[in-house]
Amino acid sequence: MMLTATLASAAAADERAAAQVLAGPCAGCHGPDGHSPGAIPSIAGLPEAELLARMTGFRDGTADATVMTRLMKGYDEAQIATLAHWFAEVGQ
Repeated sequence: MMLTATLASAAAADERAAAQVLAGPCAGCHGPDGHSPGAIPSIAGLPEAELLARMTGFRDGTADATVMTRLMKGYDEAQIATLAHWFAEVGQ
């Protein structure tokens, strides 16, 4: 039982690290962990469903933006879901 808990904890840590790496490029505009220091909106702590819908809209071209519509084309559905979850969680 203890080994199972240890493995589960290690897997969760790996998933968190992978999400943090995936979110790294976002820091250039949205600030570290989604906390923007300037005019670009902070995204940390926004509801996961809102983030997911917005990022998917950018990727699919149904949401207006200057740069995000091009950037999000590089992410698949699973990566967008990971990013939405990451930014929803880091703001709490």
